[in-house]
Parts: sequence; structure tokens; C-alpha cells
Amino acid sequence: MESLSPLFDGFRVALTPAHLGWSLIGVVLGTAVGVLPGIGPALTVSLLLPVTFSLDPTSAFIMFAGIYYGAMYGGSTTSILLNTPGESATIVTALEGHQMAKAGRGGAALATAAIGSFVAGTLATLGLALLAPPLVKVALLLGPAEYFGLIVVAFAAVTSVLGRSRTRGVVSLTLGLTLGLVGLDPRDGQARLTFGIPYLLDGIDPVIVAVGLFAVGETFFLAARHGLDIDELVPLKGSLWMTREEWKRSWKPWLRGTALGFPLGALPAGGSELPTFLSYGIEKRLTKHPEEFGRGAIEGVAGPEAANNAAAAGTLVPLLTLGLPTSATAAMLLAAFQQYGLRPGPLLFEQEPALVWGVIASLFIGNTLLLVLNLPLVGLWIKMLSVPRPLLYGAILVLASVGAYSVHSSPADLVMLGVIGGIGLALRLGDFPVAPVIIGLLLGPMAEQQFGRAVSVASDSVTQAFARPVAGSLLVVAVLLVAWPMLAATLKRFPLTVRRKP
Repeated sequence: MESLSPLFDGFRVALTPAHLGWSLIGVVLGTAVGVLPGIGPALTVSLLLPVTFSLDPTSAFIMFAGIYYGAMYGGSTTSILLNTPGESATIVTALEGHQMAKAGRGGAALATAAIGSFVAGTLATLGLALLAPPLVKVALLLGPAEYFGLIVVAFAAVTSVLGRSRTRGVVSLTLGLTLGLVGLDPRDGQARLTFGIPYLLDGIDPVIVAVGLFAVGETFFLAARHGLDIDELVPLKGSLWMTREEWKRSWKPWLRGTALGFPLGALPAGGSELPTFLSYGIEKRLTKHPEEFGRGAIEGVAGPEAANNAAAAGTLVPLLTLGLPTSATAAMLLAAFQQYGLRPGPLLFEQEPALVWGVIASLFIGNTLLLVLNLPLVGLWIKMLSVPRPLLYGAILVLASVGAYSVHSSPADLVMLGVIGGIGLALRLGDFPVAPVIIGLLLGPMAEQQFGRAVSVASDSVTQAFARPVAGSLLVVAVLLVAWPMLAATLKRFPLTVRRKP
């Protein structure tokens, strides 16, 4: 009950007319963006980063929170009606949702996705509010060595979970760490990786990198693939509501998806893809209608959609309490915090309680707004799918360029934006994950700072610095995250054989 008092204070902040307006703008923008194939919340937040300088931090983050939750909702519409997931987390929804739409049950699929998202989002946000205070107390006990260990675990996790190849994940993370080294060494003031270019002495602005990688790079990639994928929109038929039987088959998957998605999203190796796939597998195993899976089973939509939205709230746990992003959108939110000179973590709860609890409270409000708006406006979201893609790509590039220029009013930023956008395109063409790049850029300098402090406190002894139980254990966990797949593959080559007695 201790966390309910600051949460009530957060509602006082979030329920002001201005903040309600920003929450509404966020959920509408997020849903619209989630509907568009390939355009996710990370891209939207990155586009809006440069143009939110004039907003106070609380208003900006309430809007970003609305975008985050709204995109989780909107992605299901594209998956169900177009069989093209708007977000990677809604891939599983397309498996059964699109089959339901083709069978004339698209309204029921959209309804169970919307209501399941509301149930999961509400319960998971409550879990965030209850879990954050005790985690903050634990985080306050951590020293620089432990924080460095946590960051290393985050590095190991994102290279393992994000992307199809561990090697590609490591390459992307290394690129991000290298970009983070550009500029003046904070210890001795020596120039690093500047190649004699004065522009690079101040380092590369994370906002420019975020906009270049996610907005410009993604737009280049989508434009390059324009015309290669043929999308066939299934018209929405029948009622937008569920029958009694569909309600009966949906409510348990909603709860199971929530119970699965929130803790997995809160882990350092979190994210939304793993819990949605696991939820689908569990519902397929537990269903009383196995013959419908692959042909339009409503449980295959209800469970994964709940897991998706619960994981979205879970991802905010390590971000807000420890300052560790475990997804692309969380990395964008971390960049937004840095833009305002704020550092998420235990001290933020003490120094900016109105901001933190106002944002958490706004998640409840945004979730309710999404339920009220999502189904009645589904016709509008469907019409957005008919927007010509070239116009959409052009608009994104214009917004990205204007936003990047507004950061420092420097033409050099536009050049850097183009270079980073080209790198983003190359990464996507090579099937390299993009999120580890921005995570490495944001957390790399922090890791360097914490490592230096840990060694300094330990009288310049690296061994002594990480001999502390928690710090050493975290480094062991990081090693296991990296080495376990190779170890498991080795064990498969040499299976243990059990001899039977004659």
C-alpha cells in the first residue's frame, strides 16, 4: 500500500486538463503509427524528440507514454486486417487474427485484442506501480561496481534477444559503443575518434543518432522495399463485438498473457516478442478447440495481445528504476530523459516524483482512452492504410530533417543525420538489429563512468572492485547469457547416453 500514496499524487498531476490533452494526443498518434506497417513507436518517439524541447518534461513523457501504449494497440489492426504486423511484437497476432478476418470474424478479433490490451495494460501498470518502490530501495544500495555489472548484463541481454543472430547483435552493440566514444575523453580531455573534425569534439548527439537510425534509416529501408510486398486488406465484416462464447474463450488467455508478459518484459533480457510467442504456444496447448488453430482461434489473438501490452509495461520497470532500456522504444525514452538532463533510476523517484508518478498514472488514463477510442475509430485507422506510401515516406523525412536541424540549428547536423540514416539502412539490409546501437551509445558512456568510479574506490584494483558478491554475480550472469547458447549447442553434439541393464 506504500506505493498507492504517490500514485494518487501522480493522478493529481496526470488529470490536469493540459496533461489529459497530451495523453490524448499521444494515444491517437501512437495508434495511428501502430496501424501503419513498419512504422513503430520507436520511430515516432525519435521523430518527436527534437520538437519537444519547448514542452515541460512531464507533458512530454505523458505524451510519449501514450504513444508507446497506443502503438501496441494499433499494431493489432494491421496484423489482423492486413496480415502485416505494424510492430514485431504483433507478429503472432497475425497468425490467427488474419485468419479470423478472412472468415468474416475480424470484428471479434479486433475486439478481443482491444479488450485484452486494456486488461493487460491496466494490470501490468498496477504491477509497475507496486514493484517500482521496492526496486528503487534496492537500487539505492548499489554501488558503481554493481551498476557497471547491471549495464554489462543489459548489453549481453540485448545482443542475445534482439535480432536473429548473436554475432550481428554484438556488431551492432559495438558500433553503438564506438559512437559513444566519439568526442573528448571525460578524464583527460583528449580527443577520441574525431579524426581532426571540430564538429565531433562535442560527441555525436544521441537525438541525431536516434532520428537517423530509426526515422531516416527505417524510411530508406521501407522505400527501398516499396512494391516488393503486396498487401491485401481484408474488409471488416460483421459486428465489432464478441459473442458470449468468444468472451468465455478470451478472458483466461487475457489473464495468462498478462501473467506471462509483465515479468518477462521486466527482465533485463525483456521485450515483447518472447512473451507473445510463449503465450501463443501455451494457448495452443491448453485450448479445447485445437482444430481451430491455424484457421482463426480467438485464443491465439487474446493471449498474445495481452502478453504484448503487459510486456510493454514491464519494460518500463528496469528503465524507470535502474535506467536500463531493454527495447528500442525504451532506448528512445532514455534518450528523451537525457535530452531533458534527467537520468532515470532511483534518484529520479526522489528528485522528480511528480514526473515519475504522473507518467505512471497517465498509463492508466491512456489505457482507458485507448479502449474508448480504439473500436469506434477502427474505420479511420483502416482508411489510414490507404495513404500512399511515397507521401508517407516523404513526410517522415521532412519531419526528421526539420527536427534534427532544430536541435542545434546546425547544417552539420543534417549531414550527420544523412550519414546515420545510411548506416541504419545498411544495418537493416544486412539484417543487423538496430536497437543495440542506440543502447550502446546511451549506456556506453555510463558504463565507462561507473567502471572508473568502481576502480577508483577500490584503489585502482580491478580485481578488488568486482570481488563484491553482487557485482561479481552480475558479471557471471552476463557471461552465461553470452556463452549459454554455445554451451547448449556443444552439449547437443555430445548427448549423454544411458545404458540399459541387460
